[in-house]
Amino acid sequence: MEADYVIVGAGSAGCAMAYRLGEAGKSVLVIEHGGTDAGPFIQMPAALSYPMNMARYDWGYKSEPEPHLDNRRLVVPRGKVIGGSSSINGMVYVRGHAMDFDHWRDSGAEGWSYADVLPYFRRMEAWHDGGHGGDTYWRGKTGPLHVSRGPRKNPLFRAFVEAGKQAGYQTTDDYNGEQQEGFGPMEQTVHAGRRWSAANAYLRPALQRPNVTLTRALAQRVLIEDGRATGVEVLRSGRPEVIRARCEVILAASSINSPKLLMLSGIGPAAHLAEHGIDVIADRPGVGGNLQDHLEVYVQMAASQPITLYKHWNILSKAVIGAQWLFFKKGMGASNQFESAAFIRSRAGIPYPDIQYHFLPIAVRYDGQAAAEGHGFQAHVGPMRSKSRGRVSLRSANPADNPKIVFNYMSHPEDWEEWRRCIRLTREIFAQDAFKPFVKHEIQPGADVQSDAEIDAFVREHGESAYHPCGTCKMGRKDDPDAVVDAQGRVIGVEGLRVADSSIFPRITNGNLNAPSIMVGEKMADHVLGKAPLAASNDTPWIHPDWETQQR
Repeated sequence: MEADYVIVGAGSAGCAMAYRLGEAGKSVLVIEHGGTDAGPFIQMPAALSYPMNMARYDWGYKSEPEPHLDNRRLVVPRGKVIGGSSSINGMVYVRGHAMDFDHWRDSGAEGWSYADVLPYFRRMEAWHDGGHGGDTYWRGKTGPLHVSRGPRKNPLFRAFVEAGKQAGYQTTDDYNGEQQEGFGPMEQTVHAGRRWSAANAYLRPALQRPNVTLTRALAQRVLIEDGRATGVEVLRSGRPEVIRARCEVILAASSINSPKLLMLSGIGPAAHLAEHGIDVIADRPGVGGNLQDHLEVYVQMAASQPITLYKHWNILSKAVIGAQWLFFKKGMGASNQFESAAFIRSRAGIPYPDIQYHFLPIAVRYDGQAAAEGHGFQAHVGPMRSKSRGRVSLRSANPADNPKIVFNYMSHPEDWEEWRRCIRLTREIFAQDAFKPFVKHEIQPGADVQSDAEIDAFVREHGESAYHPCGTCKMGRKDDPDAVVDAQGRVIGVEGLRVADSSIFPRITNGNLNAPSIMVGEKMADHVLGKAPLAASNDTPWIHPDWETQQR
C-alpha cells in the first residue's frame, strides 16, 4: 500500500488534513487503529459520558502517580475510533483566545498569530446561532464543521449568566467572536441532533473521493531512510506491513501517541532513546516534553427546586430520551447540556481570561456518577494557563506498551494561588441573587472548606483532568532546542515528516482544544500543499480596557 501522503490518526486534525489534501487531488491514506463510530453512544450528544469510558473507543491511558495530587493516577481518555477524540469528547467548541495565538507567534511559531489563524477558523465553520445571539461577522458560515447552541430552556442556564452579571462581570453573546471575556451561551459541535465529529464533518466526505482511503492498522514506527520518512510500519490484521508515502508522512496521532511514535522511530531525547536501545536519528530533547493540560474541579450546589437534569437520571426517563433521539434526533438527547459558559480574569493585571466555566444543570461526574444528594447543578472550573509542565516518555521499545504520562500538575507554586482564587470567585457567583431561588447548599467543596490549606487539600483530592493534553511536539524556531517541528509542522532534523495535532501547540489555549486542533489540520494542509496561507485578518479582538487595574 502507498499514497502521496500517509496520515497517522483519523482524529480532529488528521480528518481535516485528509479532506483538504484529497480536495486538492492528492492521494491520501489515513491509518487509524480504532474502528467505526456508528451507534448511539457516540452519535447522541447527551450520551457523552459513555464513549470516553468504553475500551472500544478509548486508548485507556492513565497518568503515572501525580506527586502533587496525592499520587493519584488520573485517566487520560484519547479517542481510538474514527474522529479520534472528537468522537468521545464533550463536544464543546472554543476557538481559544486571540492572545493565545499571538503568544504562539511570539514564542517562535511564525505565521500562527490570531490574525493568521482567524481565517482558518472561519473557513472550517458552519455556525448556527440557534436563536441565542452571536457575532455573525466573526464567524464562518460555509465550512464542513457545524457549530451550534443548545436550546437553553432550563432556567439555571440563564441564572448562571445573570449571576455573573450581578457579580460585576461582562456578558458576551459569542465567546468565539470579538469578545471572549464574560458570561454567555456555550457552543457545541452538534448538527441536526447528532455529534458533529471530525469524522462526520471531514472524513466521510473525504472518503467519497477515490483518492482518499482509510485503513485500520496500528502504527508501530515511522520508516526513515537516509534522513527521510518514507513510510509507516504497521500491524494490520495482526501482521506487520509497511505503508509507503511517496511525498510525506504526517503524524496526527494525538499529543500522547505522536511523541510516542517519534521516539519509537528514533526522534527524541538521545539519552532516553538509548535507554531503550533505540538508534538515534534526530536528537530532539523536546519530544514528549512541554506536556500541558487543564485541571478542573466541579463546584457543586444542591438545588432547592426539582428542575435539574436529575429528574431524568433513571432508566425510564433515559429510555424515553433515547427513543426520542433515535427516531427524531430531537429532545434532550440532542444536546451535550453544556449550554452556558464563562471566561473571566482572576485578578487585575491579567490581560485576558485565565479561568473557564462550563455550567451544567446536574451534579454529576464525567464517569456518569450523579451526586448522592439528588437534585443539584455544577460549574466545571479551572485555571487556563498553568506554568506546570509534564512529559510523555517511553515505557519500553515495544510499540504495544502504553507510554509513561506525567502531567506534573500543581508543581508550580503559582498554581495553588490560582486555584484558591478559582474556588472563591466561583462561590461568589453562586451567592448572587440570581441563584437565590435555586440554591439549597454547597455540596462540594462544602461549607467547611474555607482556608487556603483546606482548599489546597480539596484540589489535591478532587482535581481532575479536563482532557486537554497538548504541547508534546512543540512548534517553534529551528534553533530552539525544545522545538520539535517548525512553523510548517516539519519535524526538525528529518525530511518528509510532519506533525499536525494538539501536540504542536507551544502553549495551551483557553478552553477546550477540539477547535484549535481542527484549525491546525486546516492550516497545516495549506503548508503541505505549498499554498499561500489565507490572507491575515485585520480584525481586532476585544480586550478589557481596564485590565491593568480592574478584575471585572
